[in-house]
Amino acid sequence: MSNKEPFNYQKLYRRIGLILYDVICIIGASFLAILIRYEFSFDSIPDHFMTPVTTFLPINIAITIAIFYLFKLYDSLWAYAGEREMQNLVMACTLSGVLNAIGLQFFKSDTQPVPQSYYFLYTFLLITGIFVSRFSYRFFRSKKHIAGNRNNSKAVMIIGAGEAANIIIKDIQISNYSTMSIKCIIDDDTNKWGKYIQGIRVVGGREKIVECADLYDIDEIIVAIPSVSRAELKKILDICKNTNCKLRSLPGMYQLVNGEVNVSRLRDVEVEDLLGRDPVMVDMDSIAGYVKNKVVMVTGGGGSIGSELCRQIAGHFPKQLIILDIYENNAYEIQQELKSKYPDMDLVVLIASVRNTRRINLIFETYRPDIVYHAAAHKHVPLMEDSPTEAIKNNVFGTWKTAMAAAMNGTRKFVMISTDKAVNPTNIMGASKRICEMIIQTFNKHYDTEFVAVRFGNVLGSNGSVIPLFKKQIAAGGPVTVTDPEIIRYFMTISEAVSLVLQAGAFAKGGEIFVLDMGEPVKILDLAENLIKLSGYKVGEDIRIEFTGLRPGEKLYEEMLMDEEGLQDTENKMIHIGKPIDMDEMRFFSQLEKLNVAAKEESPNIRDLVKEIVETYHPDVHRYTMTRERKEALAKTSEMINKDAAGQ
Repeated sequence: MSNKEPFNYQKLYRRIGLILYDVICIIGASFLAILIRYEFSFDSIPDHFMTPVTTFLPINIAITIAIFYLFKLYDSLWAYAGEREMQNLVMACTLSGVLNAIGLQFFKSDTQPVPQSYYFLYTFLLITGIFVSRFSYRFFRSKKHIAGNRNNSKAVMIIGAGEAANIIIKDIQISNYSTMSIKCIIDDDTNKWGKYIQGIRVVGGREKIVECADLYDIDEIIVAIPSVSRAELKKILDICKNTNCKLRSLPGMYQLVNGEVNVSRLRDVEVEDLLGRDPVMVDMDSIAGYVKNKVVMVTGGGGSIGSELCRQIAGHFPKQLIILDIYENNAYEIQQELKSKYPDMDLVVLIASVRNTRRINLIFETYRPDIVYHAAAHKHVPLMEDSPTEAIKNNVFGTWKTAMAAAMNGTRKFVMISTDKAVNPTNIMGASKRICEMIIQTFNKHYDTEFVAVRFGNVLGSNGSVIPLFKKQIAAGGPVTVTDPEIIRYFMTISEAVSLVLQAGAFAKGGEIFVLDMGEPVKILDLAENLIKLSGYKVGEDIRIEFTGLRPGEKLYEEMLMDEEGLQDTENKMIHIGKPIDMDEMRFFSQLEKLNVAAKEESPNIRDLVKEIVETYHPDVHRYTMTRERKEALAKTSEMINKDAAGQ
């Protein structure tokens, strides 16, 4: 079977058509230049001027066509022609004019040379004629596309009248596949008001967003300001939420710098954009300094936090990266991703449980990691409330076994991932993490390894995060379920959480609990409403919100730091250190032995033993069954919120 591609007759016909047109343009430019010189009076043109032009014309045609071919005027996709194609066109026609002038010197009369104005007129007319043939197709195609989309398209508003907006508008207007119709542009710069970009008017500042969304019947809003700060973006999005339009934006400034701005780069506006603060900045040089050329292990490396740790570590040239996880599917996914992006990196992926003492010890003896990031843990609060002994086995004693293996095999740094739920915990998951922090602080006193913990709040988009649940519920048409109208949480992005963990390793002296200043807490109800609006729906009308009541072990709010810990600043103003808490180590170890036995025996009194260790653990605070009165009260609140939102 032949793999030879079929001959492209359409391309051949198009090229022949362009050549014939160019021949006509060359002939027309040659004679029209003389006619203009003699004020369109053909009888006034002397023969000694016309004869050399006519005689040299066949040669001029051949030379010019050859020049056009060399400058790729027959190969470019003129539907997408830009500045480069325009430059080639002008240079080709100018070179044709120069060679025409030189060639006519051999055919001119010795006494009456061709007028100097002829050469300039010929070049100008040739450029004009060729330009019309190449760029008129793009113009009419764009107009046809715009007209065709008026009756079957998404009406779009663009916020930002800069270079990014210019590129996006151009991309939309020339695309055969875009169903967008740009109606107006918003920009706060008063000097741009009333001006036009690609024929689209800048109608005013952000105060016009809601009015123009209604006036132009806008379906979608594109925020084309890649350099905007997170705080400023939140202000703009807060206004846009009131339009019930779908919101999209550019990922960031680097797309504009790299020339990657186009419609395909647009992304849906996420709840992260509404946190109202810029991402936490860390000293990446210090991170690179202690990760580079080191053997690094990440336990739970296939999870949302663990996999992001692996991605960022891989970018800092470790000597070897070891990913350890019990769930093979997640481990396989991150393995394939990193192998594709970093083919030369020494990557080891191991399936193992941190609860398996022999397996963990063997792995540490074999690979002897310099740095360990311990992200393996059970994290789902309600699930752990129903299986408390599993939380203890995996979180507490999995951490103990991994930390001990690290200490016994010369690991330099051991960084454990903790949670804000470890502060004054009301659930077994939080209490287990608090015990892990105590283990880490105790080990740090007795071994050369630097043991630290990093505590942060809820991670947007992670496994178990409320945001993916809300998105699924919205996609299914609702309702969106919120446990309580007053529940609040601290939030951070996955990249921020991982940056903090890596920074903690650089700052670590041993024994610290690092805490991120996460700004103001966010109401989960506000997150639900924002996500519904960002998806282009109306709260209470398109998508309802229902309250289900606090789940077992769940608090209305989380604290980031225990009262007795205090705070110590670091070089990064967003990162603080909690002071280690004094404890009776012998008593602590004795309590852990009892806890270990109770967990193995599946003791129903496991919570009582945990409470003896973590005195701030109050498991009975929110362990109640939803009463009928409470259900009715939440239903009434839900009805009121949906009604108020729908009536806005």
